[in-house]
Amino acid sequence: MVVTKYSLIGAVLQAYPSAEKCFNEMGMHCVSCHMSPRETLEQACRVHSCDVDELIRKLDEHINGPV
Repeated sequence: MVVTKYSLIGAVLQAYPSAEKCFNEMGMHCVSCHMSPRETLEQACRVHSCDVDELIRKLDEHINGPV
């Protein structure tokens, strides 16, 4: 799975449950949010005032290992 700002949080967490840690590190507790299945990374970052590029970088490193 390629993670982009258009990826749904629910899809990312379904494919990579351990990625919850990346969201938590950003102060985003998406696992317990009822919106996460239908919300994109970009939408969630906007709501939480987080940098979507930083979140994607964290997720990529978590999924694929450090660059």
